[in-house]
Amino acid sequence: MFYVLICISLTFVGIAAMQFLYLFYLERVEIEHKKKIKELERRCKDLMSNLRDAEFQIAEQSKIIEELSEQEEEVWADVIDDKKFKA
Repeated sequence: MFYVLICISLTFVGIAAMQFLYLFYLERVEIEHKKKIKELERRCKDLMSNLRDAEFQIAEQSKIIEELSEQEEEVWADVIDDKKFKA
């Protein structure tokens, strides 16, 4: 009977050791996940900055295109008016 109790207690010690090692593993995984989240948040911030810059650049280019198209319309209107008067 005494040997059975020793075997059972050693089994419990083994299980407790396994749980302890698993706890260390989970803590390590949590630390790695936190590092990855920080890296992803930094990358997201960089991408948002790039997106804002790109949107600003597109808005500037749209304004320039709009101004150029207005100027072209005025030139064509002058050309058409000149043809009417010459005819």
